[in-house]
Amino acid sequence: MKPHTSLQIVSVIGAAVLVAACGGTSGPTVAGIDRTGSPSAAFAYGSISGFGSIIVNGVRYDTSTATFTIDDSPGTEAELEVGDVVLIEGTLAASRTTGTAASVTFNDNVEGPISAKPDASTLIVLGQTVRITADTSFDDSIVPASIDGLAVTDVVEVSGFVNSDGDILATRIELKNLLPGDEFEVTGIVEGHLSGAMTFMINGLVVDYSTAGSIRNFPGGDIDDGDLVEAKGIDFEIASNTLTATEVEFKGAQIAGNADDHVEIEGLITRFNDATDFDVSGYPVTTNNQTVFEPIGIASANDLALNVKVEVEGDLNSAGVLVADKVDIRRDSVVEIEGLVDSPPSAGTVTVLGITIHVDSLTRIEDKRDDVEPFGLGNIVAGDFIAVRGSEAPNAPGEVLAARLEREVGMTDDTILQGIVETVAGTSMTILGVTIDTDNVLDMDFRDETDASIGSVAFFARPPDGELVKVQGTEVADTAIDADEVEYETP
Repeated sequence: MKPHTSLQIVSVIGAAVLVAACGGTSGPTVAGIDRTGSPSAAFAYGSISGFGSIIVNGVRYDTSTATFTIDDSPGTEAELEVGDVVLIEGTLAASRTTGTAASVTFNDNVEGPISAKPDASTLIVLGQTVRITADTSFDDSIVPASIDGLAVTDVVEVSGFVNSDGDILATRIELKNLLPGDEFEVTGIVEGHLSGAMTFMINGLVVDYSTAGSIRNFPGGDIDDGDLVEAKGIDFEIASNTLTATEVEFKGAQIAGNADDHVEIEGLITRFNDATDFDVSGYPVTTNNQTVFEPIGIASANDLALNVKVEVEGDLNSAGVLVADKVDIRRDSVVEIEGLVDSPPSAGTVTVLGITIHVDSLTRIEDKRDDVEPFGLGNIVAGDFIAVRGSEAPNAPGEVLAARLEREVGMTDDTILQGIVETVAGTSMTILGVTIDTDNVLDMDFRDETDASIGSVAFFARPPDGELVKVQGTEVADTAIDADEVEYETP
C-alpha cells in the first residue's frame, strides 16, 4: 500500500497532467513536464499491467534510472501497484514494445471516506461517484476483494479513468489508514462558485474555503467556475457533503509539448464529435486513412463513441493533437473465470476448465496469493487457482482474451464461470464449451439480475440461451461444473 501523501489527480474529466505535458488544446490543463529539446520523446498514460520494470499500454519501460513522483512527493517503484494509472515520460525503442522511462508520475483521483454505497457497483467518496467494474483491482487490505469488503466511513484511495460525466471508473482501490492531521484530497472542476460564501462544488462535493490558509496560483487571484483545482482538508462532514478546505490550488497552468513526440493513451472517450475529432482522457485525438483499428477485421471507426474505452497510439502534430496510428478498442470484460489451471501455460495462453485464455501485453497480471513481483504468466503452474476477467477472443470463438488475471487462493468448489449461454438441455447448459449441471442447485439459488430468487422453473422458462449467466460451483471435470448457484447478470 502507498503511504498517505498529498494528492494531485492525473485524470479529472481526462488526463489533466497528460494534457498539460503534451500541450493539448482542449479540456482542462494542469502543470506538467517540460520536455523542450528532448529527442525521441515518448509519453505513456495508462494503468500499470505488470512490473519488471513497469508495463503500461503493452510497453515494458526500463525504470532503472527513472525518478518517481507519488502523489506529488518523491517516491519509488515499490509504492506502485498493478492498476495504478501513471504518466511515463521517456523514450521508446524502434520496436515500440520497450522503452526507457525518465520519470514516472502517479496521482490518485480521490482520497477520502466512503459516504455511501448506492448500489452493488458504486461508491461515493468525497462527493465523487466511483464506479466499480470488471477492470477494478482491489488491494489485499480489502477483504473480500470486492465492494463487499468496503464499508461506509472507510477511507479509500482511488485510481482510475474519468468518463464524460465526471464519474471515476476505478482501476485500483486501496484502504488508507490516516494519521491525525492527514488531509483528505480531491481534484476537479469548480462549479457553482459563491464568492460571498466562499464555497464551490466539485461534482457532488461542497468545498468551503472560508478558513483555508492557502489559496494558490489562481490567475488574477480569484477562483472561477471552470477552474481545475485541488482541494485539501482535514474536516469532512458526510451529512452535508462538505469539505472544509485548508488549501485550494489552481491546477490550470499549461506547458506545451513538441510536434512528432510519440504518445500512447489509455482511457475513455470523454468528448466525441466524430471519428476524426475526439478526446481520450481529455486529450485531443484525430484519425486518418492510415489509422489501424484493432481488433483488426472487427473494429472500425464506427465503433468510436462517447465513453468507449480505447488505447490510442501516435505522434503529436504541430497543433498538439495526437494523430493516431492505432486505436485499440477495448471490449467489455463480461467473461469471468475462477478456477484451477489445467496445465502449464504456453505460447501466451493458460487453460482453465478446458477454456483457452489468451494473455497479451495489455493484460493486467497480479499475484494475490504470494505477492510475487515481478509476476507474469511464467510464474503460473498447473493447479494454481486464478481469476480472469476478459472477453471472448475476437478472432477465436470459444476462447477468452484476458483483460485482468490474478493468482489467488482457491479450491475446486470456488469455481466461477460467467459468460453467454450457448446451449440449454433440460436443466443443464453450456458456457464457453463448459457443461453446467444445475440439478443440485437449491430453488432459492436461481437468481435474476437483481439477486432476487426466482426458482428453477422461472430461470429456464426465460430461457437463458444467449443470456449472460454467472455460475458458481465445483469443477468435476476439465469442462464440467456441478453448480450450487446460478444467476442472470447484466451485460
